[in-house]
Amino acid sequence: MPSPTSHTLLDSDASIARLPELFRDADPIAADTEFNRTNTYRPELCLVQLATDGELALVDMLAAIEPTPLLELLTQTPGVKLFHAASQDMEALQLNLGVLPNRVFDTQIAAGLLGYPAQIGYATLSAEILGVQLDKAATRTDWSRRPLSASQLHYAAEDVTHLFALYADLRDRLVAAGRYAWAEEDSARLLNPARYQADPENAWQRLGGVAYLPVDVQARARALAAWRERRAMRINRPRQWVLQDKALMNIAHADPADTAMLTATEGLPPAIARRQGERIIAVLRDANAGAGRQDLEQRCRPATPDRAAVKRLAQLVTETATALDVAPELLATRREITGLLRGDLDQRVMSGWRRDVLGETLLAAL
Repeated sequence: MPSPTSHTLLDSDASIARLPELFRDADPIAADTEFNRTNTYRPELCLVQLATDGELALVDMLAAIEPTPLLELLTQTPGVKLFHAASQDMEALQLNLGVLPNRVFDTQIAAGLLGYPAQIGYATLSAEILGVQLDKAATRTDWSRRPLSASQLHYAAEDVTHLFALYADLRDRLVAAGRYAWAEEDSARLLNPARYQADPENAWQRLGGVAYLPVDVQARARALAAWRERRAMRINRPRQWVLQDKALMNIAHADPADTAMLTATEGLPPAIARRQGERIIAVLRDANAGAGRQDLEQRCRPATPDRAAVKRLAQLVTETATALDVAPELLATRREITGLLRGDLDQRVMSGWRRDVLGETLLAAL
């Protein structure tokens, strides 16, 4: 499919009204988003790029527009929507527009199933497969500034114009390898809205090693993580601005009894101690009071997992990945392996194509 050679910035109701008509019969539709989240908790959707044979539209999401035609295009047109590394795009769409596309195909996922690095970037993949060198000048641009420059618009357009050729190449190779259905299955996983809804009670999972801490330290770390998540959501600021991971863990270990002791905690900025100190102490007090402690104790596991068992299952993952010529983490992560050893079978590796190529083998080896 030839790539469109020009682009149009759509920044009014009249200009986006024809989107569904222009793209109604297109299959596939190349898509991308540009957003900012440097200073916010939620991504600020700034631009949506759409392309098909002969059409390329850049939708200005910061303009005073009624987004219904865009929503219709994303959710009702039958063509598959091509993205690269789509997870953050899906999050931006879900949290800003309240919708996800009806069909999506992720070229990063597809490339990983063909032996490329699991997190390969769009520019690298375009260079390796198509021999195209993309302009990276606007990689870290501020997409919220208006007007957008010619170089920004060019960069945004390039993010979709090469997706067609990448898709065609990857699709043919996946079909030949019998893995196209794998890519479809993994891409479809991205269309679960629950993936993009933060649960403060599970925010502690972002902190490495919490599950192996002593129960009292773990209770405080979990409580602090939940408080931080709620505050970050409420003020729409990055969670690390509210309280950095290192400071959070230091507080959980130190268990300061008052704001004076809290102020002395390593890594805690004085301003945070001054403004949020009383609330942090209250969070610690509640955690230490034992709310939910009995349930936590029941769910805690030994601090040291069975390393021999983990190593044995990890070796099976590596051997299977080598035979398939894919990165091991595409099959099962260390966290999934330890989850299986704890009896939690609700793991990615135990569903779909992964269960067929590896999951049953891991089950037999437990």
